Amino acid sequence: MTAEPVTDQQGSGAPAALPATVRASLSPSRAADFKTCPLLYRFRSIDRLPERPSLEQARGTLVHAVLERLFDLPAPGRTPDAAGDLVAPQWDRLVTEQPELAALFDPADEAGTAEFLRSAAALLRGYFAVEDPRRLEPAERESLISAVVDDELLIRGYLDRLDVAPDGALRVVDYKTGGAPREAFEARALFQLKFYALVLWRTRGVVPRVLRLLYLKDAEVCDYSPDAEELLRFERTVVALWQAIEQATQRQDFRPRPSRLCDWCNHQALCPSFGGTPPPFPQPAAVPDPLRDARSGPAAPGADE
Repeated sequence: MTAEPVTDQQGSGAPAALPATVRASLSPSRAADFKTCPLLYRFRSIDRLPERPSLEQARGTLVHAVLERLFDLPAPGRTPDAAGDLVAPQWDRLVTEQPELAALFDPADEAGTAEFLRSAAALLRGYFAVEDPRRLEPAERESLISAVVDDELLIRGYLDRLDVAPDGALRVVDYKTGGAPREAFEARALFQLKFYALVLWRTRGVVPRVLRLLYLKDAEVCDYSPDAEELLRFERTVVALWQAIEQATQRQDFRPRPSRLCDWCNHQALCPSFGGTPPPFPQPAAVPDPLRDARSGPAAPGADE
């Protein structure tokens, strides 16, 4: 397989330059959707059905925003109190940028909003239990990275944080605001980080030394060290996954795969597993551009935890 780097403009949602052979793109969130349930992939990536954010997703987005801004402060000022002071301003900013978040609370429910902000601050205390940000200088935060694999597929995603050691070693860090998962769910989280590791290896020629999951609720750290052979196998898996997505699209055949994750799905009313009927498959002209992922920005953190 071959791969080449792609130059992206952070936050643009579209690559600045692509080889003419590239036909489609895939993010770790969308790849995980298809692995979890092909019909969920269809609802999100082809039908583009709206999803109301949950409190858990909103809390995750808020905590990620605070941790990103925390590193804007001088190192000595990155304290728990400073992080707590960022919670309310960052929530105000997010509500301004994403008005749908305001619908999570009744405007008269000041107590509910206050409790929500306190719960976010509690997760930040979990962060300080596992890391001291005064000793860290991240190389990148909320950074969009991408590469082309197999000449035809653009893979890309947003890193929560990338640390670079003086010797050039890379550490990919992902914040998780849910509890530390059981093995099956941890594999899903590591799938996301291996996706990032593959992009970094293919674009920078360096296999990340550490893929780190920080579970803030439980103040736990999960470190994983991939190698080049593993990432090569993973690349084959990603390409095969996209080929399966293409076949399902051509056949207009995305079947549900019921699991315990169905309890958190926004689309049960349209799912045959719950007695629903999916909407008609979009006509070819209405199918979204395969070079644009359904999410042009970072995935809502809670959606992947």
